[in-house]
Amino acid sequence: MLFSFLKRKPKINIYTVAFYNLENLFDTVHDEGKLDTDFTPKGFKKWSMKRYKRKVYKLAKTISEIGKTNSTTPPVLVGVAEVENDRVIEDLLDAEPLRKIDYGYVHYESPDERGIDTALLYHKKYFEVQYSEPITLYVNNPDGERDTTRDILYVRGKLNGEEVHVFVNHWPSRRDGEMVTDYKRLKAAHTILEFMTKLETTYTNANYLVLGDFNDDPKSESILALVDGMGLYNPMDKLHIPVQRGSANYNESWSLFDQIMVSHSFLNHEKGTHSFAHANIFDENFLVEYKGKYKGSPYRTYAGRKYIGGYSDHFPVYIQLKYNR
Repeated sequence: MLFSFLKRKPKINIYTVAFYNLENLFDTVHDEGKLDTDFTPKGFKKWSMKRYKRKVYKLAKTISEIGKTNSTTPPVLVGVAEVENDRVIEDLLDAEPLRKIDYGYVHYESPDERGIDTALLYHKKYFEVQYSEPITLYVNNPDGERDTTRDILYVRGKLNGEEVHVFVNHWPSRRDGEMVTDYKRLKAAHTILEFMTKLETTYTNANYLVLGDFNDDPKSESILALVDGMGLYNPMDKLHIPVQRGSANYNESWSLFDQIMVSHSFLNHEKGTHSFAHANIFDENFLVEYKGKYKGSPYRTYAGRKYIGGYSDHFPVYIQLKYNR
């Protein structure tokens, strides 16, 4: 937690953009053709309706509080990963902490074999969706079979009247090893770069918000390829302290796979535009495991097959933008 922000009075012209990997937000029903049987009442996780509702409430509470120290407005944009379908998103937005906030969402079913997708939640008062589409990530496994991974979600819209282009990501995992899967995440980076290049034939000086769980850190080759290839600014680079701080913890080592990058256009201060204010990891005490083997790590829902009852195995990350009046 960065305590320098705690003394600041919340402002009405500060707007929060966040990303949160929700750690397997599945309903309790098996979807034919998807590897989701672990998250059913009779499955490996013994995933019950009671556990599901408890998780949904906790995630909604977390989202409602991101950035509130500095802003009087709930997050205006929230990218999320590991949502199973429209149903779980609607349950999340209908949970008590978010019910009175006028959120909409953009979501497409992806070819992911487990059935988990990305989505964008948006505060209708401040953001208007103009266009959206899923960007298919075509990447193969070493055996030549297609890796049916998550699509990249693209949304174009207006934030307080200013046009922005949002990309929500959940790049291929490191499950089979970092080095042997590097090429998949590099392909994801180049897929976005190619898409942006096409956009710029129509939109000059485009405002980009690129957020997600990239399964790579700020200094990884894939992230640097994306940042350097389109001249983005990655404020998360300064937040990553492997031995002290990150958004996820594995084997007592912190990673910052969850990041938000912006175009340099957000570094201006022209009237009627948004300027980058600051970035942070939302690692409040209530999201932290306070005892046991995982003390200090994100308070997760499961450790293996053991139900812990927490929030997620990732902390949310966020940036805040100042609207220049």
